Amino acid sequence: MFETLSDRLTSVLQNLRSRGRLTDADIDATAREIRIALLEADVALPVVRTFIARIKERAKGAEVHEALNPAQQVIKIVNEELVAILGGETRRLN
Repeated sequence: MFETLSDRLTSVLQNLRSRGRLTDADIDATAREIRIALLEADVALPVVRTFIARIKERAKGAEVHEALNPAQQVIKIVNEELVAILGGETRRLN
């Protein structure tokens, strides 16, 4: 299950890297694909809705770091939201 989810998310986010500039339509399409991947991995619908809403809000908001291109920014947002939804902090595995 995790391998399939990882593969789907990698594929979705890889598509962003090929774009120089992201539009709202690109963000919506990416969010849709992430939503489908999470639902197919049996993630609870309320969790998916909250997760997608936060990604879209942040990606369409004014959070722009000059060191990152738009695709990298969305990938960073997805990563941060995944960490937040899974427990809020990163921990090293032993």
